[in-house]
Amino acid sequence: MTSKLSLFLLATVGLVALFFMSMVFGAAEVTVREVWAALVTSATGDQLSMLREIRFPRAAAAIFVGAALAVSGAIIQGLTRNPLADPGLLGITAGANLALAITLAFIPAANYFGLMVACFIGAAVGTVMVLSIGAARKGGFSPFRIVLAGAAVTAFLTAIAEGIGIFFKISKDISMWTAGGLIGTSWGQLQIVIPFIVVGILIAIFLSKQLTILSLSEEVAVGLGQHTTKIKVMLFLVIIVLAGAAVALVGNMAFIGLMIPHIVRTVVGTDYRYVLPMSVIFGAGFMLLADLVGRTISAPYETPVAAIVAIIGLPFFLFIVRKEGKAFV
Repeated sequence: MTSKLSLFLLATVGLVALFFMSMVFGAAEVTVREVWAALVTSATGDQLSMLREIRFPRAAAAIFVGAALAVSGAIIQGLTRNPLADPGLLGITAGANLALAITLAFIPAANYFGLMVACFIGAAVGTVMVLSIGAARKGGFSPFRIVLAGAAVTAFLTAIAEGIGIFFKISKDISMWTAGGLIGTSWGQLQIVIPFIVVGILIAIFLSKQLTILSLSEEVAVGLGQHTTKIKVMLFLVIIVLAGAAVALVGNMAFIGLMIPHIVRTVVGTDYRYVLPMSVIFGAGFMLLADLVGRTISAPYETPVAAIVAIIGLPFFLFIVRKEGKAFV
């Protein structure tokens, strides 16, 4: 327990360091002193205003989106006992993207809260479709069948979203939402999204002991007196909220929910009481780092953070497939 607490504190220190690096480096470099002044004082100036209105909300979005996707990925992997599970690979974020496209096409005056609710509904639809197809045959959830179902549902829902964009001539608007970026994130958006993410993560951590038992065996969970159906429904609702909120904020972002839980399990083991809190820290740090690289690798131009994540995530995914999900166990 002491060693895990030390690891958690060390990871938190690393996250804080990444936050300050994200604030300091960019197209317009600032000093650590200016970052500190922007945080703790009410002083004014161009650099301080830039930090408060552009970089702070962007960093906050990276932290909460990274945490949301990492935790939702860990939950899916535990529930389905599928090491290849990830919200972006299993049709969940594609469902949210489609709901976003439908809302922009038919309710163009919808406010940000309305768009987020639409993402929740779309994520729920994507989840139901994938799980229904994945468990349609005898034997329940097969990791291989779940991945195939996720790929098929993702392609299907993405095609519909693109078709809506072309037909209603809103492809540009949809692309701005679904490109997977943090550009333009505002405090107003964060005030709506962050409470949902925080509540979802807290509920997940509260149910982490039950998730650990479920990840081992359904029979063991039932034998220990768990109400497995109730717990599964609650955890799938958490996944929908976390994935929907992430899509509403930054668009489609695959692989984070796949990579981070695998990495975390090498550090703290397979007990989800430790996996979920550490996934929060690692997911937030990874997203901050990806955004920092995207902003600085070809400054003053910006590389989409989704591209950075995909460059790292795709080889990771193929490596996990080759090792049959046991590369980091």
